Amino acid sequence: MYTDHYGLTGRPFQLTPDPVFYFDSGTHKKAMAYLGYGLAQGEGFIVITGDIGAGKTTLVGHLMATIDRARLTVVRLVSTQVDGDDILRLTAQGLGVATEGMAKAQLLDRVERTLHAQTREGRRTLLIVDEAQNLPVAALEELRMLSNFQAGGQSLLQIVLLGQPEFRDKLQKDDNLEQLRQRVIATHHLDPMEPEEVGPYLVHRLTMVGWSGTPTFTEDACIALHTLSRGVPRTLNTLATRLLLHGAIENLSVIDADAVAVVAEDMGQDSERADAPADLSGHPLLDRVAALEAQVEEQDIVLRQVLTLLIDWAKDDGKPQRPGSPRRAARR
Repeated sequence: MYTDHYGLTGRPFQLTPDPVFYFDSGTHKKAMAYLGYGLAQGEGFIVITGDIGAGKTTLVGHLMATIDRARLTVVRLVSTQVDGDDILRLTAQGLGVATEGMAKAQLLDRVERTLHAQTREGRRTLLIVDEAQNLPVAALEELRMLSNFQAGGQSLLQIVLLGQPEFRDKLQKDDNLEQLRQRVIATHHLDPMEPEEVGPYLVHRLTMVGWSGTPTFTEDACIALHTLSRGVPRTLNTLATRLLLHGAIENLSVIDADAVAVVAEDMGQDSERADAPADLSGHPLLDRVAALEAQVEEQDIVLRQVLTLLIDWAKDDGKPQRPGSPRRAARR
């Protein structure tokens, strides 16, 4: 609906990671520099961490779009709670190695042979493991062992680990991961966007789908959006999508902080997420969001009353109740 209203060719703030919409924020620019340095070394581990929705997957997608895929074989895994043997088999499958009925020793041999073949063809191999915080120590150790494969002093496999902040803590503090820590050649934690980056971020994504300048976002709207999203791109995308829908319904050409406040109420934003900076004190956004908890509680009470009436009606097969019955009393 809002795409037609504003003449857009697509959805600028979709939640599905898409490298086409990659935005070179300060923290993402640093991450790309570390990734570039790490890949140039051609060995060891590169570790990128960040909160949920920080843009890790989009970052890697952008990286893949900028490298020469003819010279680099990329295997991507999204890990779950898998043990060492499972991560080995997943890696082998990603390399096109059959795993059914194979003992671990045979599988390791097949994987090493495949990596050697890639090297002889002038191709390097990169393994990207997402959600690395889910991996037990045994699986991480298996990955470390895979990184030992070499030919003529050159590493056959380089590994990128993507994870949430708890993975960074685990990697730093777990004594069982000392050998893996020594193999990490580059690491970066994706921080939230800065307040001044929100406006350019919105414009960048809108421009990618044919934005003609309408709607515009005021400075106070950008400040409010940063406050509510805390600078997390995925949360910001969710808010921005709802704002465009609200703008289309209300026929807005300018989106300001009042519009953000209305959308925040509609989305059920908790007042604790509206910890505004000092220069927002007294802003209508804060008053509206602060009142939200009471509004939600009132709606909850009404909903429970309606559900009670429906349950009573079902129990009575929809028959009318005599005066003074509990159900009729509930209607008064």
